[in-house]
Amino acid sequence: MYKRLIYLSISLLFCLYSYAACYSEGYRPDSINDGPYIFYVNSRFIVKWVENNLLKTDYVKSKSFADTKKKFNLLFDYKDLKNSELTKPDYNQSYSGVDSIAAISDIHGEYKSYINLLKSLGIIDNNLNWKFGKGHLVVLGDSFDRGDMVTEVLWHLFGLEKQALKAGGMVHVLLGNHETLMFGKDLRYVNEKYLKVVGISGIEYSDLYSEESVLGKWLRYQPAIISINDILFVHGGISMEMIHRKMKVQEINQAFSDMILWKRMRTDDEIAELRFLTNGDGPIWYRGFFTDKNFCISKLDSILGFYDKKHIVVGHTTSSEIKSLFDNKIFGIDAGLVNDQPGEMLIYKNGLFYEGLGTGKRIKL
Repeated sequence: MYKRLIYLSISLLFCLYSYAACYSEGYRPDSINDGPYIFYVNSRFIVKWVENNLLKTDYVKSKSFADTKKKFNLLFDYKDLKNSELTKPDYNQSYSGVDSIAAISDIHGEYKSYINLLKSLGIIDNNLNWKFGKGHLVVLGDSFDRGDMVTEVLWHLFGLEKQALKAGGMVHVLLGNHETLMFGKDLRYVNEKYLKVVGISGIEYSDLYSEESVLGKWLRYQPAIISINDILFVHGGISMEMIHRKMKVQEINQAFSDMILWKRMRTDDEIAELRFLTNGDGPIWYRGFFTDKNFCISKLDSILGFYDKKHIVVGHTTSSEIKSLFDNKIFGIDAGLVNDQPGEMLIYKNGLFYEGLGTGKRIKL
């Protein structure tokens, strides 16, 4: 019995020593790591991040950016960072002559599944760099909330956008309802990790994406709806009410940029339009393609005719796989990433559509 007590005492001391050693090396149980968040203040870039439950701050400079880039595995250069401050919004968002398109939706912070899909389907290489040449990658909104790697998703898309442009391709990051929830300080769906980041940093979650934030400004310039070739891309969908209101792509994008993200509401008509755009018949919340029993081919043809398009690709309404309705006129591509599924992407190549799987396999639709 005496020997057993000695053994237990030695074991306890060893555990305490190991625990203390871990702390001395910077380890914390359940440690929070997040960032970076880069801000442009008084003509200087300031970077903030959380490392092992501690807030750290530094300045980003041209000569030292290589260290920042390596530390956070960023895909862009200091020049790209500077140029991002000069970017202006493009409300029109119409592209033609594109032979390769990949579309994904509702990533919701599921970085690992998102990266696996892009690797498997040839959009990025093993080093996470752009591999899609002159192709276009479309992200149909809702990169925010639920998952715990939102920051990683956003910085990867930010960098991928710069790489794609240099290769002759493009990355389009659309607004979804969860982006607007974040800007509106609605934290109902935010992962617990980010609530802890707020507590550690003393910065409100939406302020991490303020107008002074590089990612915040970048997101504010993203569209709600785009067209490529004969295809419309939008997070939720297009309701008949939008057609009755004769809402064109440019008008919708400018309304979101001006009124929702920049908070510029000047007239009663603009306020009424804002309320419509953010309700159940607006482009980021509408689910009628899948839930309205009265939705029919004649209504769809009216929508497609108004925009002079042949297909609509949407996210927002979750399924276990890509859904095709009305003979490929509608594609629902929110394919379950948020539910710990491997997810799927929609692939367009030379006029044909494919269901892109996490295995790399493409199934013709």
